[in-house]
Amino acid sequence: MSGVVGRPPWDHAPFGRVVTAMVTPFQADGRVDLALAARLADHLVSHGSDGLVLCGTTGESPTLSWQEQHDLFAAVQEAVGGRARLVAGSGSNCTAEAVEATQQAAALGADGALVVVPYYNKPPQDGLEAHFRAVAQAAPELPLMLYNIPGRTGTSLAPETTARLLDLPNVVAFKAASGSTDEVSALRLVCGDRLAIYSGDDALTLPMLAVGAVGVVSVASHVAGPQISRLVQAFLEGDLAAALAQHEQLLPLCRALFCTTNPVPVKAALELSGWPVGAPRLPLLSANDDVKRRLSETLAALRPT
Repeated sequence: MSGVVGRPPWDHAPFGRVVTAMVTPFQADGRVDLALAARLADHLVSHGSDGLVLCGTTGESPTLSWQEQHDLFAAVQEAVGGRARLVAGSGSNCTAEAVEATQQAAALGADGALVVVPYYNKPPQDGLEAHFRAVAQAAPELPLMLYNIPGRTGTSLAPETTARLLDLPNVVAFKAASGSTDEVSALRLVCGDRLAIYSGDDALTLPMLAVGAVGVVSVASHVAGPQISRLVQAFLEGDLAAALAQHEQLLPLCRALFCTTNPVPVKAALELSGWPVGAPRLPLLSANDDVKRRLSETLAALRPT
């Protein structure tokens, strides 16, 4: 499914327009619920998602073994393969591990890999460049989405460093999760239309589209996929009034889903919506009553439309 790697034009989204960063469902005993993951993936693809990211931040990748990640990907691939782009989270703060995981993603038939900035060890920019270069060269036929989320990793991949990596033909996309539209503008200035930039913040999807993003890697699409798809489509069609109206309707949900550490709220929102995805793994805990109440009220206000 990975196909031929090519440099996309600005208006082409290589992994789809609405890419859901999927949660990992757990059974009561803490094991990954592969059957529920397959059903959830099918639901998401049927409700607005063009692509899925498996084993990213929202999927609790730090607490999953590599075998669990491989099994999860295989289950979802069997359920929705060919109907949506499947992107495997393969990042690590150990370059050798990231290389191995990315090669495994390619071997499993992923449509791409999401490779996060190394966390905790805070490498300088030349170290980040060497890290991503090693990962890209280890799986040259697999399209990569670089993932910058400095609030989680402790360091940020600079636009100039990203631009230097564009000599690698499989570096095709960038998930911008710094919380600022300025990141998109800075990337556009140095990368032009050679890089497909995705919003990594649901609340900033419309502003980021306005300054050059091609889509969103979304958490809110677990419970509002059709609405987010309509927002993106309205923007692409030039109906800015409709896009703005959808943005304003979704904003309370986007804020509620990040009122505490992701994926705690979205797992609670799924439970409230009839999806028993289980509690997060420690050191994360289930949402408290205040968070659940806020989510319940927000979801009730969203559903009638």
